[in-house]
Amino acid sequence: MKIKDITSYLESVAPLAYQESYDNSGLIVGNPDDEVNKVLISLDCTEEVVDEAIRKGCNLIISHHPIVFKGLKRFNNRTYVERTVIKAIKNDIALYAIHTNLDNVLGGVNTKIAEKLGLLNAAILSPKSGIMKKLAVYVPRANVEDVRQALFEAGAGSIGDYDQCSYNTAGYGTFRPLAGANPAIGEVGTQERVEETKIEVVFPQHIERKVVVSMLAAHPYEEVAYNIVTLDNKLQYVGAGVIGNLETAVDAQDFLAYLKQKLNLKVIRHTKLLNKKISRVAVCGGAGGFLLGEAKRSGADIFITADYKYHEFFDAEDDIIIADIGHFESEQFTQELLLDIIRKKFVNFAVLLTEIDTNPIKYYS
Repeated sequence: MKIKDITSYLESVAPLAYQESYDNSGLIVGNPDDEVNKVLISLDCTEEVVDEAIRKGCNLIISHHPIVFKGLKRFNNRTYVERTVIKAIKNDIALYAIHTNLDNVLGGVNTKIAEKLGLLNAAILSPKSGIMKKLAVYVPRANVEDVRQALFEAGAGSIGDYDQCSYNTAGYGTFRPLAGANPAIGEVGTQERVEETKIEVVFPQHIERKVVVSMLAAHPYEEVAYNIVTLDNKLQYVGAGVIGNLETAVDAQDFLAYLKQKLNLKVIRHTKLLNKKISRVAVCGGAGGFLLGEAKRSGADIFITADYKYHEFFDAEDDIIIADIGHFESEQFTQELLLDIIRKKFVNFAVLLTEIDTNPIKYYS
């Protein structure tokens, strides 16, 4: 099996197009056509993790956080980033990161936290818009099925748990081939009227080229009439954070104890406990402060995230409880999530979890 077999599958679960603009998910080091022996999964990629991969014979490390966020101009062992990358290259170990693209899908990082907390009816807290497009193409009746099937095979026409979705409108088209044309229907210089069907399908924007190329290959016309528009619809299974409900409302103090136990936390930094029970819970692994407004608007009683600064806690304004559980702690179960994702697809392949604690923050008690 090649590296690209695994990475392509991961990208079908969490497309790279769903990562944030500042991110650097994907294959950072390595040749996608190289064979893969074993995979090592970690939250962070550090020198110690690379050393572990060497000891265990793993030539692909899949981490949540990218080892490289910004461009590197020099490789001279001065920083831990440079040392880690150099060591990986010297030992033919590929480095792959699946970061905010895994954060931004239902079934990803935040869904895993929701599962650990037993939240019901988990949904994306802040769905993304502008990532879906709609194509409309005009096809002669005899070729409708071929073109429609080509669109479906390219990935168009999927809406949630449904695929092969399309809308079809009967009509007719007119055209007159000019000198130099090679028409599939009609003759040069003569206006033609053809019974046609307008096929409309939606698709995620990152597969646009594949969809268009497939459509054009299946279409009989020399010049194809089609148009593509970007949709403002919010995609309910792509976006930041997750919100869900507890089976039974509980007192805030009891919920914090439950949260600490379920996520194996050493400490929770939180705002003032309010005089109401906890029923609706919003979560965001990592630095999720930007979602506080969405958490409030969604009716959450508590917002669980990480990396809150002192003055940001005031933004709770007694409307909601903010619980900062720590960056590593909020994403620690991502390793388990990745293991499950890969093993479901590649049943008999060696995938290992790191034994290294990569959390750079330690607690003194």
